[in-house]
Amino acid sequence: MRAEKKFISAEYVNRLKATPFFLVVDYRGLSVGQFTELRKRLSKAGAEVHVVKNTIFRIAAKEAGVADLGGTLAGQLAIVTGQKDIAAAAKVVKTYQSEFDKPKLQFGYLGSQRLSAEELRVIADLPPLPQLQGKLLGLLQAPAQKLVALINTPGSQLARVIKAKADKGE
Repeated sequence: MRAEKKFISAEYVNRLKATPFFLVVDYRGLSVGQFTELRKRLSKAGAEVHVVKNTIFRIAAKEAGVADLGGTLAGQLAIVTGQKDIAAAAKVVKTYQSEFDKPKLQFGYLGSQRLSAEELRVIADLPPLPQLQGKLLGLLQAPAQKLVALINTPGSQLARVIKAKADKGE
């Protein structure tokens, strides 16, 4: 392998080791302007997209210990990586695909778990992470609130009875 390719491969190895996920998309048919717009949208979601040569990415993925991609890379592919939420990045790609019919999600990895294009679309439909955290917190707090209300009920009923007797003058 030439020195330039080794340098690029090493760059992708470092990128794959630093990211919790990556998505593989087929960007065929996107103009430069459309690809730039996709980059801007992904940047807002905390992700980035890079065009990569299939053979170099296959070697980088194997060296990074992510996966042996074998023959799964074909065509003009771009790799979406990010530091934040896979759902946000998948949502941007899905929304962009619905607007322009491109790029096409091929597959992705979350950690060492391979995700199909359909699984990525399901992930893209999930609510944002802060909203999910809020729902989880609400579910955890609900039993405690019910317990407090249940404990307070007899005391508050007794207080109302005493107050009613005092108002009647008894």
